Amino acid sequence: MTRIIGGRAGSIALEVPDAGTRPTSDRVRESLFGALESADALRGAAVLDLYAGSGALGLEAASRGAASVDLVEKSPRAASVAERNAAKVAKSAGRAAIVVHRAAVSAFLGGPRGPYDLVFLDPPYDLVEGELTDALALLVPSLAADATVIVERGSRSPRPSLPGGLEYARDRKYGDTVLWWVRVAAE
Repeated sequence: MTRIIGGRAGSIALEVPDAGTRPTSDRVRESLFGALESADALRGAAVLDLYAGSGALGLEAASRGAASVDLVEKSPRAASVAERNAAKVAKSAGRAAIVVHRAAVSAFLGGPRGPYDLVFLDPPYDLVEGELTDALALLVPSLAADATVIVERGSRSPRPSLPGGLEYARDRKYGDTVLWWVRVAAE
């Protein structure tokens, strides 16, 4: 069972789409959000969760103090699940504005967006690396100057190629999952 781990909506159970998504494990989310809270990256943040699936990452951020969360999911089934989960979390998370966008990542990022302080990219493991690089390139204009981008991939996936404007901060492996921490490049 997937659930919100901490914050105002802690312990709320989340639905998971029956197929086509791979929820981030509780262990990985707990470690990730512990690090984000230590860096004071959540309180009042504008958060973007791309390839949202159930919305667990963005909704965890809402529970822990994010000001706004945009969940982007193109699968109609997964977007419906994310909407139901967002409604549950919104009741407990207080002031966070949570919006589910039924759109492909490239279409969503094609217009003016942001600025976002924290972005999660957890694309399907079978996403072609070039598509991930393209999504990162489209994302750059929507980032705040001190934004943090978390890219989640399978441990067998190559390190994502970063477009201009982004640089690696660190990475962390959890079993079959790797999180790459990316930030806006210093000029």
